Amino acid sequence: MNDINANALGYVVVTDYLEANTGKDVSDAIQKIIDENPMRTIYFPDGEYILAKPICTSGKPETAVSLQLSNFAILKAADGWDHTEAMVRLGAAEPYNTIYRNGSNYSFAGGIVDGNGVANGISIDSGRETSIRNVSIKHTFIGIHIKRGANNGSSDADIETVNIVGNNKKGSVGVLIEGYDNTLTNMRIAAIEVGIKLRSGGNCLRNIHPLFIYGYEYAEDDINFEDSIAFLEEVSGTNWYDYCYSDQMATGYKLIPGSKAVIVNAFIMWYSPRGNKEVGFQCDGDFNASITNPKIHFRGDTTNNAVLVLPENAGGHGFIDNPIIDDNLVTDKTYKKFVTGRII
Repeated sequence: MNDINANALGYVVVTDYLEANTGKDVSDAIQKIIDENPMRTIYFPDGEYILAKPICTSGKPETAVSLQLSNFAILKAADGWDHTEAMVRLGAAEPYNTIYRNGSNYSFAGGIVDGNGVANGISIDSGRETSIRNVSIKHTFIGIHIKRGANNGSSDADIETVNIVGNNKKGSVGVLIEGYDNTLTNMRIAAIEVGIKLRSGGNCLRNIHPLFIYGYEYAEDDINFEDSIAFLEEVSGTNWYDYCYSDQMATGYKLIPGSKAVIVNAFIMWYSPRGNKEVGFQCDGDFNASITNPKIHFRGDTTNNAVLVLPENAGGHGFIDNPIIDDNLVTDKTYKKFVTGRII
């Protein structure tokens, strides 16, 4: 989309008000554009826009905006960034809870959000129909943070076709979910300690691909491989996972005791000779999850290979149906008492 088309569509084009690629902070100027153009789409042409502080949109329908970035429009955290909140805070200016009024369906779409190795990327602070789509998020400590929503904790957000590359630091997270009832679809997440961290239930995840990488752009890795987890649940709720792919993470899924997660067609694999821990699923208490058709591909030259890790004497009513594994490579056979169907 070029600037002429953006103007023809009635979008507010930020370069009509400020200059891109100056290397100077434009956060105040962008905030002014947002505040003065309620219920409009704010369009960013290709170029770099430096943010020294977070920019905030409103959750109130009458003052909400949607942020639309061209493919190579870059929002980049300034050197010396010193804020705990995300670079872009959706719904933060005026938290609100409605789906009935025009303007409730605000969004962030397109472009690149660059945390410059220190900042968090995008947060959803309030709203009911908020979407983030077609975005590349780079060099962030937390890529996306979905906070508790105003609807009794539900945030009801939709995240789709988003790629995240973290800052390879200890404690880094691709997506932190605290609000309930969100849908995440078609995502790749790399250079993080935890791919998806869930502190809520009622979430649906489809085709999510966390990948542990060894700091190709960094002098050394800050993350201990043994601590890496693709999907980490920290609440005893129910979340649904369909073809979620743990790629090289030490632990595929770590569930809280009693979790009733529904996991279908999980793919968990390792291929690098680094590290000596390969765990498909782990639960620190009774195992109550439903796992169907998991494919777990162990490397085979490690001595800590487990389909399921539980504390001694842990029980539960969960099951693992039709696991696709080479049992000869499994060193911890705990999983077998939960298997239904066949081991394939």
